[in-house]
Amino acid sequence: MTQHQFSRRRFLSITAAVPLAGLSPLAMAAQPVAHWKGRALGAEARIILSGLDQGDAAPFFAQVQDEMARLEGVFSLYQTQSDICRLNDAKLLLSPAPEMLEVLSLSRAVWQASQGAFDPTVQPIWLARATGGDAPMTWDDFGDVDFSAEAVRLKEGVALTLNGIAQGYITDRVADMLKAAGLTDLVVDAGEQRALGNRPQGGGWQVGVADPMGRVLARLTLTERALATSSPEGTLIAEKQGHIIDGRTGDMATGCNTVSISHSRAAVADALSTAACCLTVPEMNAMLAGFDDAEVACRV
Repeated sequence: MTQHQFSRRRFLSITAAVPLAGLSPLAMAAQPVAHWKGRALGAEARIILSGLDQGDAAPFFAQVQDEMARLEGVFSLYQTQSDICRLNDAKLLLSPAPEMLEVLSLSRAVWQASQGAFDPTVQPIWLARATGGDAPMTWDDFGDVDFSAEAVRLKEGVALTLNGIAQGYITDRVADMLKAAGLTDLVVDAGEQRALGNRPQGGGWQVGVADPMGRVLARLTLTERALATSSPEGTLIAEKQGHIIDGRTGDMATGCNTVSISHSRAAVADALSTAACCLTVPEMNAMLAGFDDAEVACRV
């Protein structure tokens, strides 16, 4: 699982995953294109809207910023008063936001499908290693997390991180919001990428995958799809250990160097790609069998 504020998955689409293909001057002259850049959960974020100029797109981008800020207040481990931080501190969160429940439900599905490799309760292990402390010898797993519309409850000593899924969830929420507003041709990149419709010059949106060193591994076309890329060495804990933890063992992920998963939903792709870093190929395939729309875009 990916973790806390000390490090982020910088290898994702803005940095080590190849940026979205540039737009030719001819295409931009033929159809207006609006761009937005910002941040989401500590990572760079951006949006491309085809068919609108910057002025027309400004109200939509303002709505995007408001929505991202609202969701940061639910999922951010940077903000001490976010829902997840208050839950980790008090071990109780009453009347959780619907978004929290949705992400916890999906997390449980991926936890089960990955045989425990994807586990949001690894936060204490990650935090101990990041700060030079002693990691716990034993720990509870996500099966012990109790959540309902009334409350989320954690056992003493348990803490959550949703960093391995929340960026994808925010990507989906923003893309769905823009689609509901009538926009049909766009890309949202809030740590994971989701593409709707077509790019200005026609055809699907061009994206790429690269390893943490920036070496291009694959170039892909996305249409009505999302792509998430994970790599244990994309960010290093204390500059020496990979940042993804296998929830089954408490050890750093060693299943692969980089993996990209495609799905119609960015949140699903995000969680599956994180888990896949901990799994052998047969284990990964068994996990993906539980998600009909999931495909491996790249694995090295």
